[in-house]
Amino acid sequence: MNGIIIVNKPAGWTSFDVCNKIRSLTGIKKVGHSGTLDPMATGVLPVFLGAATKSVDRFLKGDKGYAAEMTLGITTDTLDATGKPVTINDKFQMADERQIKELFRKYTGKIMQKPPMFSAKKVNGQRLYKLARKGEVVEREDREITIYKLELLGVEGNRIRFEVLCSKGTYVRVLAADIGDDLGCGAHLSALERIYSQPFHISQALTMDAITDLAKIGKLETVIFSPDDLIGK
Repeated sequence: MNGIIIVNKPAGWTSFDVCNKIRSLTGIKKVGHSGTLDPMATGVLPVFLGAATKSVDRFLKGDKGYAAEMTLGITTDTLDATGKPVTINDKFQMADERQIKELFRKYTGKIMQKPPMFSAKKVNGQRLYKLARKGEVVEREDREITIYKLELLGVEGNRIRFEVLCSKGTYVRVLAADIGDDLGCGAHLSALERIYSQPFHISQALTMDAITDLAKIGKLETVIFSPDDLIGK
């Protein structure tokens, strides 16, 4: 069995957990994915099987799309809801939608972004998250990313829902934290769903339950994409 399965990753699973489960269901040793999702995140995770794993690199550079939520007034050490609170501000003046949209324009286009300490990025051969867990902070170089679209979806209480279409390598939790800093109250990413991983859309993604059911009845091949049919889309 060779090809790509588009998984709707459940919350609480690592990307490795998904690959391991599909490896167990199919008996195929070579299983990989194109683009790690943090455990708290859900959504599109393309999983490559067998000979298709040779094509992973051709999909890694694609753009990504997310539906997300940031919570204002609380910052965390990981910049998302899995971390420990660092600052809590419950007396800030909530910005109105006009101010938020204006600020979003600042973060649209080519911008510089600093990778977070809690990330898999390597500095001097070491994973940043391993250093962060030991309480170490090291210098990280800003890198250029592109935010093609940053759209406000709604505001409720101290929570802002938004949608972002961005280039590979964008950290949405850094985006949320930076916007919170600009608003003067701090923020962390409280929800994240990847709705697009070029060329795949969330509408094509299958839950792990659905994938398990198809594997049990020998129908998993019916939902597999061929890499060669997708290159250039």
